[in-house]
Amino acid sequence: MDVKKLLLLALVFVFPALASAEEGFDFPVAASSKVLGYGPLWVAAGKGFLKREGLNSEVTAMRGTAPAMQALVSDSIYVALAANDGPIGLVEKGADIAMIACGSKTTHMIMGGKGFKTYEDLRGATIGSSTLTSGTAFLLRRVLKTKGLEYPRDYKLVNVGGSGPAFTALGTGNIAAAILAVPINFRAQEMGFNLIGKVTDVFPNYLLSSFSVRRGWAEAHRNEVVHFLKAVLQARKWLEDNRDAGAEFLANDLGIKPKLARKGLDYYLEHQAWEPDLSIDMNGLKTVVDIYAEQANLAGGPPNPEKYLDMSYLHQAWKELGWK
Repeated sequence: MDVKKLLLLALVFVFPALASAEEGFDFPVAASSKVLGYGPLWVAAGKGFLKREGLNSEVTAMRGTAPAMQALVSDSIYVALAANDGPIGLVEKGADIAMIACGSKTTHMIMGGKGFKTYEDLRGATIGSSTLTSGTAFLLRRVLKTKGLEYPRDYKLVNVGGSGPAFTALGTGNIAAAILAVPINFRAQEMGFNLIGKVTDVFPNYLLSSFSVRRGWAEAHRNEVVHFLKAVLQARKWLEDNRDAGAEFLANDLGIKPKLARKGLDYYLEHQAWEPDLSIDMNGLKTVVDIYAEQANLAGGPPNPEKYLDMSYLHQAWKELGWK
């Protein structure tokens, strides 16, 4: 066979491979809301980290944990970033779901309206939260319980949505207090609302959210899942190394003021609410499992947190990046 024919044959095989690599692997992802707490995921998508890992990822913001987890179970998406009561609840119902990496620890703070400055001031008051069976609602009830307030005896809890809608409800005076995440709580303070307490004062390592997959699908697509985690890991590092640019990106992407985006970004990084290596804090997850088991009245008490995890994808991502 002459040289020209060899070259032609090589091009037949090489060009489709290059086109395939250029096109990437369709990898739909969803987050339970569009918030700063999911910053590394927005950066991974918006700054091209996912694309560079060979993934065509459309990241969809859902309205809460439940629809995100439903999409995951139905294979409409391949990874969900949501509050941890979501995957825990599905596993307890027999679904083959696993958490594979840390989303964020809680940054929530309980903010009071005018005239509500202490936990005791909330006795008899109406307090706003997200859906009453969500992770943040469980967390709020548990914090208030440690302060001597029992639900529903001592206060009324109403569903006003996540931090954004809760902030609006607080501003209208429809509720006396709300549980708000960084940076919306900072905006509330600027407007004269009162910081009653931080969730971390009671639960310092509470693991609010995680990235979850359906075990069966992930096992069949290990390479793509690892590439996804590599992208998010690098996005997290980019935020640490490029705070000015990171704050500018998040301000534009989330539609918040640059000053507020920078203040929120600094808080998440300095308090390591995003673990630098996306590892799961087992003490933080145990707290989540304990609270869930209490609220759901699980027979036999809280399970071992390992039941809900598969860290092999993250460990492989670290290895491929040369991090560990």
